[in-house]
Amino acid sequence: MAYHDAMIHKKRRVDQRHQIGTGTPQVADLLAAGLNRHLAGHLQEARETYRFVLAVDPRQADALHLLGVSFLDEQPGQAESFIRQAIACDPRNPLYHTNLGLALRNQQRGEEALATCDKALRLKPDYPEAHVNRGLTLLSLQRREDAVAAFGAALAIQPDLAAALIHRGETLLYLGRFEAAVADYDRLLAVAPDDVGALNNRGLALLELKRVDEALASFQRALALAPDLAEVVNSCGSALRAMGRLDEALACFTRAAALQPGYVEAVVNRGLALQDLARFDEALASYAEARDIRPDDALAHWNEATLRLLTGDLPGGFAEAEWRLRVPALGIVPPTFAQPLWLGDTPLGGRTILVHADLGLGDTIHFARYIPMLAARGARVVAKVQTPLRTLIAAMDGISQCVGRDEPLPDFDVHCPLSSLPLAFGTTLDGIPARTPYLSAPAASAAWRERLGTDDRPKIGVVWSGNARHANDRNRSIPLETLQPLFDCEATFVSLQTELREGDDAALRTQGNCVMAGRFFADFSDTAAVIADLDLVITVDTSAAHLAGALRRPVWILLPFVPDWRWLLDREDSPWYPSARLFRQGAERRWEPVIDRVRRALAVEVAAGRSRR
Repeated sequence: MAYHDAMIHKKRRVDQRHQIGTGTPQVADLLAAGLNRHLAGHLQEARETYRFVLAVDPRQADALHLLGVSFLDEQPGQAESFIRQAIACDPRNPLYHTNLGLALRNQQRGEEALATCDKALRLKPDYPEAHVNRGLTLLSLQRREDAVAAFGAALAIQPDLAAALIHRGETLLYLGRFEAAVADYDRLLAVAPDDVGALNNRGLALLELKRVDEALASFQRALALAPDLAEVVNSCGSALRAMGRLDEALACFTRAAALQPGYVEAVVNRGLALQDLARFDEALASYAEARDIRPDDALAHWNEATLRLLTGDLPGGFAEAEWRLRVPALGIVPPTFAQPLWLGDTPLGGRTILVHADLGLGDTIHFARYIPMLAARGARVVAKVQTPLRTLIAAMDGISQCVGRDEPLPDFDVHCPLSSLPLAFGTTLDGIPARTPYLSAPAASAAWRERLGTDDRPKIGVVWSGNARHANDRNRSIPLETLQPLFDCEATFVSLQTELREGDDAALRTQGNCVMAGRFFADFSDTAAVIADLDLVITVDTSAAHLAGALRRPVWILLPFVPDWRWLLDREDSPWYPSARLFRQGAERRWEPVIDRVRRALAVEVAAGRSRR
């Protein structure tokens, strides 16, 4: 479980609503005057002008249409009525059908609106604004991929159409297609270089791509154009936080919250920056302020949960952690089972409970410790977990059946997310179920044993980086070169990394005492088999730390100054994993002192091993 910052996508709507057709010069002049008043925001005067024209000619289609358009936002039902009258007078005008679709969309009549947009496009297939409105209607129906295609159709006709670029960029950003979103914003900025919304959203996409320097530059360009726009100030804070410039980030979030009172996202982000700075009481106060403004803000609750857990308030933290299901950044698909949720409130004897993975691989390993406790209450336990863990979890005591995430489920009576089991069992700091091992490793194959070597040197597993897409990767992963001093010890090092970053492979090949293992793992059963044959695992905070701890193998875990909640604060041991030893960054937030302490401790271990032999 990681905490996340709140980022807002700037939303805008651009609709092609106004157009004057043919008519007598006097009518055209009156309609032009009405439209000018309309565009200036003087709606009542514009309506009077349109009605004057209609008093002379009740079937003047442009006047009916423009009168309807004037009601689109305030009274879409009235708008629909007038635009339908215009269509009755001129049924082949595609603009009328397009704006009828908008009136229907504004009444949440999405399917009718879509049919109307399609009719406009049958009348004029090369009408780019109609494609844009069709895309907006598809968005209202939650058909985002179809909307992307509709905006693309508009751009195929008019490549620099701002409305299509704006809305496709926003949709791609929502869908997580960040490279494509950046490309659209670049195209938009080529024709509208001072578009603050495009600069802000481009920065958000770059931030997701970990191109933090570019993101900050984009935000700063937006800020130069709109220095008091709270949304952009907040975005600058997010980039600065991602760069580790925490005091500057805090200043941005504080300013954004002051510029726009009630700006929950800025208040939540201020709490995150305070949490990063280990100013925990102030962070909790920020989350409480956010909840006062918006009581159902899931991110404020979730971040408060991680902070309470980090500081040892497990009951309060696990209760708040139930809000995780509503945090989009966590990527959890809320369960929709007909069977009831079980949170420890009813007996389990003779019933089948489904426990299902809802967070990451490490979380699944961590919370699997509760499965035997469910079986001890008389439950038949079915587990649904990530496929790479299925074989390992299936071998646990207390498991009746284990399925992968994409496999069909058997019948069951109740269900519980794995991450909710600590709440269901009322876990406290003094009552953490720490009985290990609760996972068992298969025997290593002859091929693995040969690969690891048969000499009597200590065999030490190493993991220095996790998933590069993880929200907290910048803090938890270590560059391989920083780890180099460890390789001077008289030991065989075994890389448990399943993914190598640029340059890692070449650097490892220069180490004569390092065996490449992780890249050959098929699933976690292979990882477990190798870990079981090692004397020690040294790892950053990844699933390997949890796996070694669950197997009760000696594991040294390297932690950032403000770690993930489960490692708590100011201690070298873990109440979750008795075989773990924690090596923490100091307030300087540098890895080199940590590696130096590990190197010295490792030298002692290696020497002790030699003396025992």
